Amino acid sequence: MRSDSGFTLVEMLVVLSIIALVGALVGPQVLKYVGTARSETAKVQIGHIAEALELYYLDVGRYPGPQDGLRALVNAPSGTARWRGPYLKKAEAINDPWGQPYVYRFPGEHGAFDVVSLGRDNAAGGDGENRDVVSW
Repeated sequence: MRSDSGFTLVEMLVVLSIIALVGALVGPQVLKYVGTARSETAKVQIGHIAEALELYYLDVGRYPGPQDGLRALVNAPSGTARWRGPYLKKAEAINDPWGQPYVYRFPGEHGAFDVVSLGRDNAAGGDGENRDVVSW
């Protein structure tokens, strides 16, 4: 008397086919959300940087110059007596979610200053995850 327990090859193929079908349908949607999550994170980070720049302005009386850039929000620039920072907790906060430094322009083309993330491709323009995220 033999006791066969386990799955047949057909049963295994059916289960694997179902798993592959679910993965093919769900996978692209999950990857799309990961891409938009980085863009949304950049948008939030740019908002925090803009707030930190306003606090810097209130303390120092001017925005950081192009030579100091966003580093002035983390480390005091030389010759700035009224600096009360750091205005951002971590130095990594001046990098976008793709690891590239945010572009800081002072004076800005769209306001007192411009803060821009060039997206995943680190080039101007683009769409989807490659599109620029801006402060204006």
